[in-house]
Amino acid sequence: MKDVTGRRRFLRRASIGGAAIALGDLGILGQLPAVSVEEATLDPEIVQLRPEMEPVVRLIEDTPREKLLEEIATRIKAGKLRYQEVLGGLLLAGVRNVQPRPSVGFKFHAVLVVNSAHLASVASPDRERWLPIFWALDEFKASQARDVREGNWTMAPVDEAKVPPANKARSAFIRAMDRWDVEAADVAVAALARSAPANQVFELFVRYGARDFRSIGHKAIFVANSFRTLQVIGWRHAEPVLRSLAYALLNHNGQPNPAESDLDADRPWRENGALVEQFPKGWRAGKLDRDASGEIITSLREASPAEASALVVELLGRGISAQSVYDGLLVGSGELLMRQPGIIALHAMTTSNALRYAFNTSGDEDTRRRLLLQNASFLPMFRDAMPGRGKVGDAEVDTLEGLTVEGSDAEIVDAVFQDVGRDRHAAAGKLLGQLDAGLDPKLVLDTARRYVFLKGNNSHDYKFSSAVLEDFYQVSPAWRNRFLAASLFNLRGAKDRDNALVGRARTALG
Repeated sequence: MKDVTGRRRFLRRASIGGAAIALGDLGILGQLPAVSVEEATLDPEIVQLRPEMEPVVRLIEDTPREKLLEEIATRIKAGKLRYQEVLGGLLLAGVRNVQPRPSVGFKFHAVLVVNSAHLASVASPDRERWLPIFWALDEFKASQARDVREGNWTMAPVDEAKVPPANKARSAFIRAMDRWDVEAADVAVAALARSAPANQVFELFVRYGARDFRSIGHKAIFVANSFRTLQVIGWRHAEPVLRSLAYALLNHNGQPNPAESDLDADRPWRENGALVEQFPKGWRAGKLDRDASGEIITSLREASPAEASALVVELLGRGISAQSVYDGLLVGSGELLMRQPGIIALHAMTTSNALRYAFNTSGDEDTRRRLLLQNASFLPMFRDAMPGRGKVGDAEVDTLEGLTVEGSDAEIVDAVFQDVGRDRHAAAGKLLGQLDAGLDPKLVLDTARRYVFLKGNNSHDYKFSSAVLEDFYQVSPAWRNRFLAASLFNLRGAKDRDNALVGRARTALG
């Protein structure tokens, strides 16, 4: 990987526009120029993508921000662009143009949010399905501009002379990642992408994504979201994505080489490596136990990372199911959000979502055990990071009282989302009380998602909402309503300001 400056064609063609501009004359859409020969010529210093995707990515890269939605919409309506192509172009434009440093977050959210936008899209009515994708397109342009200001990084072609042969790709990749060697990992992952099946590559990456706590969970989130998006756009596009991913996972924030150090962020992985041997036989066949989930929620208020993971092993040894363990972890992360709505706690929830996805997807016994323990260890680390962000309350998700609301289901849901933003605790109580009384949760989920479309103004709105609305169904019924009630502490509500980008997208799509 290296920085390449002066190559962004869009800077020569137009300035970067605002996030939400006034609706203009749509007559210009049919007058936009076709791609010229010069524009279609690849820069040899930029990583090349597959020929069927390169024009889409170039379109997204080169079109000025204030014209991109209209240009994409024109091609969609003309039948020249399909959903899968736009989604793939978004991901690949992000990994080629946005550096996942100095932290796997910040401007890199343009990449992290692609799968979240996709999940929101597929869960939406047909007439709204493009809105999350158009929002993500605009988010990419903002991140692209920021990356230019911060040095104009672009992914360079892999050094083909150093790419190991296929029969050595796996061992070379493991060796480079274990040594935190960026250059060796870059060439090894290229060989791996070209020779190994997706499931084998996933098993490798998911362990490295969960091995350290740096970037407040974004490493695990990037692993889960990138592989999920590749399942939609096709594994043939994996190489640049995996190169970006390996580069991101090897970031250690300027600290000493973790392979040669004993740092807080890495300690749970080593300690949990011993605990996995203590899992009982048949640990996946345990019984559901609501009280056991409550034990985890209570322990997360004070337990150390080591104590939290030790409790998981203890509960499994008592015949408690992994599902009940995860109920405690997911609902416990929601309690963190109730105590301090904000950046740290919301990442406790989105990281738990990513680790739960990996746990469900992995076919490796040792990896699944480690993921469960890492999730338990990470939540106390999130909790301990929260005081640095301000006051931490003492709300308890398991003692939240449900409130009574009169009216039809639609009126009740409206009352709940009216309170979001002005009294979230009251909104959570109303929602809990009505869900327990039989309110259809789908009405709540659909309303929450629509408010994200209408009111969302940053990548966390999409990342968080897609994660928690998915995890609602991952939590057992005994805890499900409390989990959703806790999520209101970061969802959008009726009183939030509208996002003008939605109007622009709807106008462009006609």
